[in-house]
Amino acid sequence: MKKIKISTITLAIILVAITAFWGVYVQTQNRMENKVKDYSYEMDLKGARNIRLKVDDSTKTVIKDAEGKEVEDSENLTDEEIANKGYMKEEIKYNSEEMLNEKNYQQVKNILEKRLNKLKVDNYNIAVDNSTGDILIQIPENNNTDDVISNLATIGKFEIKDSQTQEVLMDNSDIKLANVMYGSSSTTGTTSSGTSVYLNIEFTSEGAKKLEDISTKYTNTTNDTNTTSEENTTENSTENATNDTTEESTDDTTEKQISMIIDDETIMSTSFDEPLKTGKLQLSIGSSSTDTKTLEGYVNQANSMAVVLDTGKMELKYTVVENQYILSEITSDKLNVIGYVALGIVIFAIFVLIIKYKTNGLLGCISYIGLISLFLLLIRYANVNLSIQGLFGIGVVLALNYIFIFKLLNKIEQQDGDITQTDKKVKETYKEFFVSIIPICIAVITFSLVDWAPISSFGMVTFWGIVLIAIFNIIITNNLLKIKANK
Repeated sequence: MKKIKISTITLAIILVAITAFWGVYVQTQNRMENKVKDYSYEMDLKGARNIRLKVDDSTKTVIKDAEGKEVEDSENLTDEEIANKGYMKEEIKYNSEEMLNEKNYQQVKNILEKRLNKLKVDNYNIAVDNSTGDILIQIPENNNTDDVISNLATIGKFEIKDSQTQEVLMDNSDIKLANVMYGSSSTTGTTSSGTSVYLNIEFTSEGAKKLEDISTKYTNTTNDTNTTSEENTTENSTENATNDTTEESTDDTTEKQISMIIDDETIMSTSFDEPLKTGKLQLSIGSSSTDTKTLEGYVNQANSMAVVLDTGKMELKYTVVENQYILSEITSDKLNVIGYVALGIVIFAIFVLIIKYKTNGLLGCISYIGLISLFLLLIRYANVNLSIQGLFGIGVVLALNYIFIFKLLNKIEQQDGDITQTDKKVKETYKEFFVSIIPICIAVITFSLVDWAPISSFGMVTFWGIVLIAIFNIIITNNLLKIKANK
């Protein structure tokens, strides 16, 4: 029974080790895909994308009337119509000279920070040149980097206009929040035809009232006009007795529409079927689908619009003038060397335990390998970003756990295999070890709260490692040694 218990724990540790070091591969669309989450790296290991945004100095054409006021609905005017109405074309800058000031530069920087946070960019550097307005951004390189960059130069100007008069009915000030929602659609009561993606816009209390008024006014309406023309007849005139009544009926369907516009681009034009009283507007993105890649595209599209709307409108228009990937100085070859050196040290340390403590040493090594495996999985799923300092933190954790096991085996070696003594020695070692590393624990917690990626990475890696040492050894290492000591 003793061997069965030890073999069961050993087998479980082997499976965890295989998962941590090699992964779990499942066939997905004719390819093998590793379902185990990959490590997250800081920019000093993964490399970074450098983006420079410059204040846009281009111009746009506007039409002005005789009084010098800008003509709102002028997109479809021909040159002849402009001349006949006495209008004039004028080229003006998107960003006027009065807008080029430190306050607006900082406002743009703040909005960009909000967008980066909304887009879940874990680590970034951003700086603004208050003299020129140039903004430098550095973000980690990953599969989402290009999507993130596409959202940086978007102004985020939101408007709902009357499609005919171009009157602005709502703008950014009316938005409370924007997010992405999902829903399943079905062709029958029970059969689902796929998932639908929605851009959900929730408005402020004042905006909700505007939306209700707009949705009431801009609805599909049908007007029936009946015109009756009747010739007067007299009782005494037979000539007019045969005059027919002429009735003319006309059905005119009129539809007032609104246009939703983001950055002067019409996203959609529509009318409402009924008044919207919830203060929310849900717009379907794409069509209902069951294809994962198609849905992912819809979600990315909806999320981009939601992030831009939720973070507000930038006061200035910017252009991306630099988009460059900077390689890390720590290449994959160097990382492999570090990994091989660490593996060699671990193997040597394991042999020392086995040679010195025999069977107990072997059990300690099994436990040690199990902790390493769980630790490598933990830092992945705890969303810890690994930096060079984080790699050093991994080494610190492995060294601390080795010291704990070495001390424990040394104490057990001094007793005669009594199970009660084994349990006692575990508790003694546990107490002595964690009391001795209290200063390390305090430092690690402090480092975890520092808003500097390299130090924070070291702190978080070491913090989770110490937590795992405390839990894993009291459960696995303690039980392995007790099972062996129990005759």
